[in-house]
Amino acid sequence: MLAETAHARAAAIAKGVHRDHNQDLTMIRSAALVFLAAFGLHAGTVTSFDPDWRFLKADAPGAEAPEFADETWRTLSVPHDWAIEGPFDQKNPAGGAGAFLPGGVGWYRKHFMLPAADQNKRVFIDFDGVMANSEVWINGAHLGKRPYGYVSFRYELTGHLKFGANSPNVLAVRADNSAQPASRWYPGAGIYRHVRLIVTDPIHFDHWATFVTAPKIAADQATVRVQSRISNQSEISRAVALQVSIYSPDGRLVKTASTQSQPLAAGQAAEVQLEIAVPSPALWDLDHPNMYRAVAQVRAGPAALDEEAVPFGIRDAHFDAATGFWLSGRNFKIKGVCLHADAGGLGTAVPLRAWERRLEQLRQLGVNAIRTAHNPPAPEFLDLCDRMGFLVMDEMFDCWTVAKNRYDYHLYFRDWSQTDTRDTVLRDRNHPSIILYSAGNEIHDTPNAELAKGILKGLVDTFHQADPTRPVTQALFRPNVSHDYDDGLADLLDVVGQNYRENEILAAHAAKPSRIIVGTENQHGRDVWLALRDNAPYAGQFLWAGIDYLGESRVWPQIANAAGLLDHTGAIKPMGYERQSWWSDKPMVYITRRVAPTQSVVVDPGYEAQARRAIQTLYADWTPANSEPHEETVEVYSNCEEVELLLNGKSLGTKPLPENAAPRVWRVPFEPGTLRAVARNQGKTAAISEMKTAGKPARIQLSADRIKLANNFDDIATITATVLDDKGVEVPSAGQLIHFRITGPGVIAAVDSAGNSSHESFQAPERSAFQGHCIAILRGTSIGRILFSASGEGLSSNTLTVEVLK
Repeated sequence: MLAETAHARAAAIAKGVHRDHNQDLTMIRSAALVFLAAFGLHAGTVTSFDPDWRFLKADAPGAEAPEFADETWRTLSVPHDWAIEGPFDQKNPAGGAGAFLPGGVGWYRKHFMLPAADQNKRVFIDFDGVMANSEVWINGAHLGKRPYGYVSFRYELTGHLKFGANSPNVLAVRADNSAQPASRWYPGAGIYRHVRLIVTDPIHFDHWATFVTAPKIAADQATVRVQSRISNQSEISRAVALQVSIYSPDGRLVKTASTQSQPLAAGQAAEVQLEIAVPSPALWDLDHPNMYRAVAQVRAGPAALDEEAVPFGIRDAHFDAATGFWLSGRNFKIKGVCLHADAGGLGTAVPLRAWERRLEQLRQLGVNAIRTAHNPPAPEFLDLCDRMGFLVMDEMFDCWTVAKNRYDYHLYFRDWSQTDTRDTVLRDRNHPSIILYSAGNEIHDTPNAELAKGILKGLVDTFHQADPTRPVTQALFRPNVSHDYDDGLADLLDVVGQNYRENEILAAHAAKPSRIIVGTENQHGRDVWLALRDNAPYAGQFLWAGIDYLGESRVWPQIANAAGLLDHTGAIKPMGYERQSWWSDKPMVYITRRVAPTQSVVVDPGYEAQARRAIQTLYADWTPANSEPHEETVEVYSNCEEVELLLNGKSLGTKPLPENAAPRVWRVPFEPGTLRAVARNQGKTAAISEMKTAGKPARIQLSADRIKLANNFDDIATITATVLDDKGVEVPSAGQLIHFRITGPGVIAAVDSAGNSSHESFQAPERSAFQGHCIAILRGTSIGRILFSASGEGLSSNTLTVEVLK
């Protein structure tokens, strides 16, 4: 079992802030983050409760009883998403919204013992997320229920436990998402996030009570304020004090300060606060995400009764109605994307490294912000955004009291929304990455103005009470139809957010220039980007979507939505490179072939006719299906001053950078060979892109994003199998079944491809290539070397080695 002190664990955060690119160190730091959620790290013991659960994918009446027979149940570790195991079925009640994957009931039971020395301690269990309608029991005693699968929660176990050798305890969890459809996207199922056991002194910090802010920031000094709440669950009064030590991003002690001791009666709680001056603060920003940590202790004389380490960043983030967003004195555009919670074949039980790899790809494209659509994320995801320097819009709900699906959160909103909002804000408010809270997405209550305004005011008040330092927005849905700008609803928001319809939100700002505006969900088109680029008040946009995601696929056999800059394996799609040409400052160039539209679709029935988007396909290859003489439309994406296109060494001309950010387009007579784009700045080559005509499939190439792993859930290696011809050119038409095999201390956690209509199992040791590619995701099981091999009919096989470290 893992038991760590808060100070030692929090020190790992500072080490992870200024990352070098040594693969081994990066991997270890990423894996360490799982227990570093910034809601607080306690000095008593924090034990991972992830391993050794027994699981049954069925309802089991009476399974909460300690004596219930579970010997035949499956043994596994959490995080665990049982729905991703399938099978896909057109008749599954979740439908295309849920990726045609199953719902149902799942039971988890964990047997454990506690030492006799803990009898006088307080014991808590923390769940980062259970999907959905979870109920928890300890030794048969019912602890509670949480309907919303995206919120984190804690129960106290004290008073229900047995201690000492040969005194087993049983923790039982029932997760129920059998009522479907309940979501517009794939939500997963089960204990899909981490679980921890917390053992503390009876006098301790309350859960999520410690709040670190920097109310005054100057170049020479910042004032750091630490607030918390101390509870005395003992039977005697004690004199206690708050002591706080601030540590710099490189781990040095900056300063320690304490409050005066004060008596705290048994059964009582006290609010405590102090301020500490931090000289020459290292500010948190996108390029230098400097993370301090505040180590707070409850002191009773010389004894530390409880300790909590809170990572935090010193920064000034604010919005201005005339100029948009500012971070620590710098004004820039928020270039964001919306992300759902799944990671393709991994489902919603996502290792942290999977998110890190995906964010690395998005950062390469110029993305600097994430909207957690449309629910609170895993806490370690926010740690990662802190560490990597991403801004975050932390969103709460996809609906209020009016349903979007028959069994969605509208059934629970009136009873649970205030609790869920308060708990989430208390959990998340120490993250410097968070710049906005969102009260909801495209809320269908808004046509009833008085109902919606009453709900929104209550939510905004709850956000502000739990965190008065951050603004609240909402992703308004066709506000000119529901009259949100006229009936006063929009003016209840600190920042007015609107999905799509950029001209509409700009007009709302022009009508009332005091409004602060941001695009909360936006399409990928160039006109959308120009609306942001060319309007200073428009603070930013969040594209739908950053990454392809499971569900919201509507029509069988499709199981995923293809709206992302990345596909759901995490690879950059051609349109991602167009975005890079607009959003990245690093010189780049990329060639694509554009196939003519085949039909027209209306993205939103409320859109004007000119906003209808034609379906067009971009290909990143020079191997068209038609090899006869014909012309191809070639688009070149680049942020460089000029681009020259060459076919088999012959120049097809040079084109300058358009002011309107349009791609540079050539009509090119097809001939096999090499199409090459050379981008130049001031006459010097700055970037090169090329495509080659492929021959027949001949061999498999393997590439891994890392070849050394930590031995835990959160570190993985993503291995890409690419089908090449005999000259090493990728074969885009290749669709062979690729067989994977491993020997050594590891498992294949999932396989996947970018194909959104494949119904192959994500857990199988094989996958059909899609457009020449597929992936396998490896996880270590113990220390040693994993030999990974891939083979396919008619293809030369390949192998690589991955090392698993401590």
